[in-house]
Amino acid sequence: MSYEDSGTRQPVRRVGLIDQAAERFREEVTSGRWPVGERIPTEAALVSEFGIGRNTVREAVQSLVQAGLLRREQGRGTFVISKSELTGTLERQLAGGTRRHYLELRLALDSAAASLAALNRSDADVELLRELRDRREASWSTDDPDLRASADLALHRAIVAATHNPLYVKLYSSMLDVFAAHMRDEKSEDEDAAHRHHHELVEAIADGDADRAATKVASIFKPFMR
Repeated sequence: MSYEDSGTRQPVRRVGLIDQAAERFREEVTSGRWPVGERIPTEAALVSEFGIGRNTVREAVQSLVQAGLLRREQGRGTFVISKSELTGTLERQLAGGTRRHYLELRLALDSAAASLAALNRSDADVELLRELRDRREASWSTDDPDLRASADLALHRAIVAATHNPLYVKLYSSMLDVFAAHMRDEKSEDEDAAHRHHHELVEAIADGDADRAATKVASIFKPFMR
């Protein structure tokens, strides 16, 4: 019976034990079985579940801490903080930038994504973008800043997905946490104009107009660049 069919975990072989254990734990994170924000099983539970020694578990977990996937919290345990090693690396490499630096980087990424999306989007992409644009605007009727930020990022993430470039999607997704950490307090002084610019952005992508899509992204970011 195979590992997949058995419903039980296959014991880790002894060759390259720490690396194998680290890879198995990494799969738990990237698959979502260990969700971001949740505490991973205790050391004793991992020893029992994966059939490996306590020292091997400790070293394998530490390797994922160093990779930026996990974080140890004194007295609380070890928590998943990211599904992507790239996110942790980017957060470390991009730390210390100014507000304007992050805005300029986000503008460059979103502008290119909008242009590519206009060229590559499908009819299904357009339908989704219009739906998410409407949800974004509706979220502004609430006083929940987290809901607003989530709705805004969902739209921009979908624009990147509409590029159908898996490398762009991976890079952008890995940078969302960086942007969220440094731009969560950004607010437009003219909300009606912001809604209009997002509406026009989606329609430019729907029309396949790459230049107009990039211009609309610039219009969205212009008020924040002062």
